[in-house]
This record gives sequence, structure tokens and C-alpha cells, in this order.
Amino acid sequence: MTKIFRVAIVQETRDPYNMDLNTNKGLSAMKRAKELGADIVLFPECWITGYEFPKIQKDLGIDEILNTKEFIEWNNQAIDEDSEHIQIFCKAAKLLNIGVVITGYTKGINKPQNSAFIINKNGQIIMKYSKVHTCDFADERLLESGDEFKVCDFDGVKLGIMICYDREYPESARILMLKGAEIILVPNDCGSMRPRVQALSTRAYENMVGVAMANPPRRNAGCSCAFSPITWDKFGEPVDNTIVLADAESENILVADFDLEKLRDYRKHEMMGNTFRKVRAYSELLNETIKEPFKRY
Repeated sequence: MTKIFRVAIVQETRDPYNMDLNTNKGLSAMKRAKELGADIVLFPECWITGYEFPKIQKDLGIDEILNTKEFIEWNNQAIDEDSEHIQIFCKAAKLLNIGVVITGYTKGINKPQNSAFIINKNGQIIMKYSKVHTCDFADERLLESGDEFKVCDFDGVKLGIMICYDREYPESARILMLKGAEIILVPNDCGSMRPRVQALSTRAYENMVGVAMANPPRRNAGCSCAFSPITWDKFGEPVDNTIVLADAESENILVADFDLEKLRDYRKHEMMGNTFRKVRAYSELLNETIKEPFKRY
């Protein structure tokens, strides 16, 4: 029998500062997702904690920032696996028998991290991923970057995570594919979504993976979406790989169905992904030198 993996994509707003309210709203979304027959619920970036930053004097250096009262108070609010709000989602996942990708600022070494937890249907945390590509050109310079792209097994489906700016770099999805990801889930919170949605479609195409992205609604934002890796039919004719695509401003829960049988069959015989790569020519990818016109001061 064909196995359909159903992802419930939450395109809803959350409060910038109220973790209790966000947790309760998240639980409500999980219940609706269960009624929709979802296997897993995908929330936008920083759902529990909000995606806000402390208001700190702009001309301070990073070492000075770390010692300000505002930063210390904000850093102390970061959560971890044992935090009450994460454990509430674990209990709800077990009770409802549904998986969840829940997000928030988590405790790092010196600064918070921007993280996502994958919780399975038994209420167990099976993976924590922290955003590798933090937006260091903006307020996210106050965050601590993760240092590894991860894949986990969720009920026999290999899942990877990218968070927001990660998806701007093709290497993020490529590494997840190389680690075995079949579907990549993307918690997101940003605007100007049209080119970014196109990029996600391309990530699905070039890596032969399913992709689903959750983004909060507002003007020029939203556009939560999902894409299939299948871009040709069995006769070699191009097909639209869009599974779902929301508008910018509506609050909603979208359902994205991934046909695992078709996805896996497609990956076995098409030529994208890891089949014919010539990795001997790739050494420049590990060169950290930044040259003009990309150098930033």
C-alpha cells in the first residue's frame, strides 16, 4: 500500500514575548493537525519564544553587548530540552500520536541559538537542530550558530531541517540530501518570499527531496509551501512540483502529502541528487576566503 507522509504546515502568528500564549496556540494547532490526519506538524521559526531581539545600543561591539543587562535578561529566557514549554509539546505529541517540529531560542554556550526540535509520535525528542547560517549581517549576530546539519529517522522517513537563512545556501540542502534526507522541513520567518519560494522548489528538484516550509503571515510574507522532488512524469514530461502554496496574509494550516512510494521510486532512477556528481572539482567549496564583490566590512 502506498504510504502518504502528511505534513501540517502552520501559517499562523505568535506573540513576540508570551511563551505561554504561544505554547497554548501551538497545542491548538497540533489538535487541528491531528484532525487533518497529519503525521507531523511544522511550525515557523522561533514559535515558542518569538523571534525578537533585545534593544541594545547599535554601536557596541559584541563583547560589550554580551555584558549588557538587556542581553543577559534575554539570554536567560532561552529554553532547552527540559524546559516546561518543550515538555508540554512532548506530552501533547504522545497524547495525540502526532509528530511536531517546534522551534525557539535555546541555550547556547555564550549566546542563544535558533533551534528546532523534532519530537516523534511517542513524545520523544529525536533531534535538535540549531541554525547554522545565522543572519550575522543583522540582529542575529547576537545568536550562536549551529555547526552541523542533521538528519533523523521519523517513523521510517528520513527528515532534515533547515531554518530560514539556511535555505539561501544550496549547500545546506545538499548536505542533508547526502546524509540521507528524503524530506527537508523548513521553519521560517521572513518577508520578500517570492524568490525564496522559487529557491525551495529548486532545492527539491536538485536534491530529489521533498521540501515543506512554514512562515508566519503578514504583508509580503507567508507563502508557506511544499514541493515534491518529482519534476518529470514517467514519460519524461515536465510537471509542476508544487504541492501547496499559501498566500501572504492568511492564517491557516496547510496539508502537504508526500507520496513516499513515488518519491523513493523517482530517486532510484532519475539523475539528480548524488548520482553523477564530480566531487573532485569541489575543493573550492571549503575555501573560507571572502573576496570582492562579496566582502563585507
